[in-house]
This record gives sequence, structure tokens and C-alpha cells, in this order.
Amino acid sequence: MKVVEITAYGKPEVLRPGERPAPVEGLGEVVIRVSASGVNRPDVLQRMGHYPVPPGASDIPGLEVAGVIVSGDAAAMAVAGLGVGDRVCALVAGGGYAELCVAPVGQCLPVPPGLSDIEAASLPETFFTVWSNVFERATLRPGETLLIQGGSSGIGVTAIQIAKAMGATVLVTAGSDEKCAACVALGADHAINYKTSDFAVEAKSLTGGRGVDVILDMVAGGYVAREVECLAEDGRLVIIAIQGGVKSELNAGLVLRKRLTVTGSTLRARSVEFKSAIAAALKDKVWPLLASGAVKPVIHSTFAAADAASAHALMESNQHIGKIVLTW
Repeated sequence: MKVVEITAYGKPEVLRPGERPAPVEGLGEVVIRVSASGVNRPDVLQRMGHYPVPPGASDIPGLEVAGVIVSGDAAAMAVAGLGVGDRVCALVAGGGYAELCVAPVGQCLPVPPGLSDIEAASLPETFFTVWSNVFERATLRPGETLLIQGGSSGIGVTAIQIAKAMGATVLVTAGSDEKCAACVALGADHAINYKTSDFAVEAKSLTGGRGVDVILDMVAGGYVAREVECLAEDGRLVIIAIQGGVKSELNAGLVLRKRLTVTGSTLRARSVEFKSAIAAALKDKVWPLLASGAVKPVIHSTFAAADAASAHALMESNQHIGKIVLTW
């Protein structure tokens, strides 16, 4: 099969087309003939040597795919209501930049009606991440206010739409007026240009001084202190990336006085059972929103798989709004 390999750690140019033996499914797995592969920030980190592959996972990058099941564990597929020939999208721990990809049955979801494979490939990584962190870990509830750092990212555009559909008020930050406008068009109640305004001051002002209930943070570093300041009482800060660095200073007194929760998680190394439970929740709670059009994939660009280096260069430029997808 054709694949895209990381030939050495470094710049996007180290991504090159290659060939590997076709994979064979194991117990509880299927093989998907891939039509499209999502591109995500962890892929960039892996290419740079900053995101080690979990034990047992493929060294081929790529955490989400969409395509058709070509073979699999018949018993596991029967339990999941899937079969050979079904169109699915799947979250994987690696191996997504390939014509054929192995995925655990529990991490496969049917392609929502009316969606293309390109749109479906943009779903798993961000939808699993948002659901797990915003709704399960941070327990965002209807009527609460969510602040999303990086609202125009793949994670951001997903979080905006699901949170609004679930009855939350949504504030976002973004790095340009154009990106702020795009976030509002997707349903955000307010967008803050973090290059021209202090998001903590704005968030407090927009909530009448109360603060926000939940913050989804992909920056960490110096952001954490200001996030603690603009959280409401019993607020929850969930950190899912550290683009601003791993070290933070914060006012621990505010954490105590406001009874704050500071938490975080990564998804890739979690168990199949954990990810399968998220998939089941998504199928029940969110897939109907995709089927109805209440939540929609946001695709910025597609690239032929052989041009994966250009896709990574775009992601690193931070000029995109929404998802970047490779096609096979």
C-alpha cells in the first residue's frame, strides 16, 4: 500500500510517499480502505520528534481516517452493527496516512448521512477530544459559558458548534478579525482577538464580571494565570495542548477561593475501551446533530496525500480556519 512516512524528524519536507505491506486486522479490529485522512497538530509534533508513538501503534502518522471497511473481525463487527463495505470514519493511534488502515471496531463510527469521506475524515480526532474534555471531564452544562482558546482551529470549530447545540454560551479567542468573524458565523456568541485585547479582561466584561464556567485551553504556559483569573466560582480549566509551554504560574489563592478545577488530558495513549466509550457517546449524542445539519464539518483545505508536506506547512502557518484533510 502507499503511505506517507516520516523519513527523519524535522520540517514538513521530511514527509515523503512510501510503500509498506498491507496491514492485517487483529482481534476486535477492521481494515479500512482509506479515502481521506485528517491532519492534526499531533501529526506535526510527531514529525518534529516531540510526540512519541504509543507502544504497539504504527509509526505512520495520522490519527483519523474515513473510507470503507474491506475486512475485519466478523464477531466484533456483528456486535457493533458493522460489516464489510460499510462507510466509516475512525479514530486511530497511528497509521492514518495510508491507503489501508487498521482500526479498533469500537473506534469506528458510521459516516453521517449526506457527508463526504473528506468531511467524515475531519471528525474523529476533534470530536472525540471535544466530547471527552468539554462534556465529560469539564462537565459543561446547558446555560453555562465556555471559553475556547483558538476558536478557528479544528478543535475550536468543533467545540463552538457542539457547545452551542448543547445550550451553552460560547466565547472564543482567535488571532485575527477574519478568524473572529468566522467563529461568530459558526455560532460563537463573542470572539476576542487575542492580539489586540486581553482575553481575561474581555471574558470578565462579557460575563458581567462573573467569569466563565469552563475554559478549553490549547496554549497553557502564560495563559494559565489569566485563565484562573477569569474563571467563575466552581469553574473548570481543561488543558489539552501546551503550545505556549509546559510551565505556568498561577494565583493558587484564587483556585482555593473560587473552588476551581484545573485538569487536562491527552487522548492518543488512552485505551481502546476508553475511546470506544467516547465513540458510543458521540453516536448517541452528537451524530444526530451531524445528520440534521445542526453541526457541520468545517474543511479549510484538502491536499493529495503525496503533498502532505504542504498540508503540514499550512497547519504550522496557523492561517487555516477549520480542518485540513489529505485525499487518496
